[in-house]
Amino acid sequence: MKIIVDKAIPFIQGVFEPYVDEVVYKPGLEIGREDVLDADALVIRTRTRCNEALLSGSKVRLIATATIGTDHIDLDWCHDNDILVRNAAGCNAGGVANYVFSALYGLAARRGIKLDGATLGIVGVGNVGRRVENFARLLGFNVMRNDPPRAEAEGQHGFCSLDELLAASDIVTMHVPLSPETRGMADESFFMKMKPGAFFVNASRGEVVDEVALKSYMDKLGPVILDTWCNEPHPDPELIELVNIATPHIAGYSYQGKQNGTAAAVRAVARFFGISELFEYFPSVETQDKEAVVLDLRGKTQGEIASIIQYNYPIFTDDFMFRMHPEDFERLRSEYNFRREFYLE
Repeated sequence: MKIIVDKAIPFIQGVFEPYVDEVVYKPGLEIGREDVLDADALVIRTRTRCNEALLSGSKVRLIATATIGTDHIDLDWCHDNDILVRNAAGCNAGGVANYVFSALYGLAARRGIKLDGATLGIVGVGNVGRRVENFARLLGFNVMRNDPPRAEAEGQHGFCSLDELLAASDIVTMHVPLSPETRGMADESFFMKMKPGAFFVNASRGEVVDEVALKSYMDKLGPVILDTWCNEPHPDPELIELVNIATPHIAGYSYQGKQNGTAAAVRAVARFFGISELFEYFPSVETQDKEAVVLDLRGKTQGEIASIIQYNYPIFTDDFMFRMHPEDFERLRSEYNFRREFYLE
């Protein structure tokens, strides 16, 4: 059996070798047809486009992606050609929630913006959106939720229309998957309907935002926080300069999130091929300073909350490093020093 592995996936070196014939590690962008023709499984991230052009005529039976999203995989083609796809649903939810609130409180502190009693609108309330919602409620925000698929399945109670959310929210944060329905959904009409001065956060997929429309509404909006971009790994330099926090698609890059993603991918391979020794695989914590921490923010002022969160995740360091070297988008991601997650109580 042969497995092709994106070499940037952490903790995975040496995991499969005792149980399979051949493991090949390559950068995700460089995995090509000649690599996969005789491979049984691919273990990838978002940088490997899995479609007919890559997979036609290959032996691949399983694709395990150590990511939440699957928009880099042609799911219909894989289904029609008996290739099973498994993702790591929810693996980085905690890291993204940490990112969102580090950014919000950091910018609020710098610009003298009061967050007490603010309304936070979540567009897309899946695994990540739920975690953001939990943080927001613990921190005293009013929460509005827009998620048409969930509202249809669960009933309208607790959900609102996108127009209602945009009109009433002081903060709008995007947590939708990329799909035909969500591609470009944050367009001119979207930004026109937002409250003047409202925060805008996108840590989902770059393509859910019409970046031309966003640039045209920068004067109306308050702080803008972008972690994902159209045309990655070549984001728009002008947009980087315009936004208040810019990072290279690392919102979910927590140590715990990477453990979860790798564990999900390894377990998917193990269960598909019957490698029982890896059914419950989970990477161990290498050092104590990588263990998740619980923050007690009860009774704290906004300034104190901002200081505590920034101490645990100093997001402006990531912003600075990206602005210094935006051309090194992929290197900044592959060499990222995974931060430990924090939880709230």
